[in-house]
Amino acid sequence: MITIVDYGMGNLGSIANMFKKIGVPSCITGDVDQIAAAEKILLPGVGAFDTAMARINDSGLLPLLNHKALEEKIPVLGICLGMQLLTSSSEEGQLPGLGWIPATTLAFKSRIDTARFKVPHMGWNIVEKHTSSPLTMGFEGFDEMRFYFVHSYFVQCVDECNSILRSTHGLTFDSAIQKDNIFGAQFHPEKSHKFGMKLLGNFAGL
Repeated sequence: MITIVDYGMGNLGSIANMFKKIGVPSCITGDVDQIAAAEKILLPGVGAFDTAMARINDSGLLPLLNHKALEEKIPVLGICLGMQLLTSSSEEGQLPGLGWIPATTLAFKSRIDTARFKVPHMGWNIVEKHTSSPLTMGFEGFDEMRFYFVHSYFVQCVDECNSILRSTHGLTFDSAIQKDNIFGAQFHPEKSHKFGMKLLGNFAGL
């Protein structure tokens, strides 16, 4: 069972539908007791960094999420903004992130030629493996890996060993990250057809 955390931000229904399509049971909840019993957690997110962190803080979920990820060490996957929340901070806001993976979230706009590369980075883009991870097992069967992105900020890991996938949009950035039991994907696997189905299936199999 995948527990999709509902803190008021994210494409919850479409994520649950993708799990249903691949035959993986999931539930959407913001209930403390249900999250406390979770075996695997998916942390979604669409919107602004500070708004998301404020909602997690105000909901009282932060200590529980820290316990599940850092002490129980259950598998956790953050997607889109949910991946950015795994980092220590974001140039989008002032609040600290979860800090579960040593990385920072940076703005495209001040670092790329926006006349040539649109911000937000939106649409399909190629991802390339950087380090091995159970999240990307079996992708050798594809000629190339393509995922659907929508984001104006990107993640840069402190240690490249935490970068498992990379993509390029004016610059090269970490499009999927991992530290121990904690994973992040900048793209939307629920919108990425066979590639997203494979990645979410890998996560469900951990």
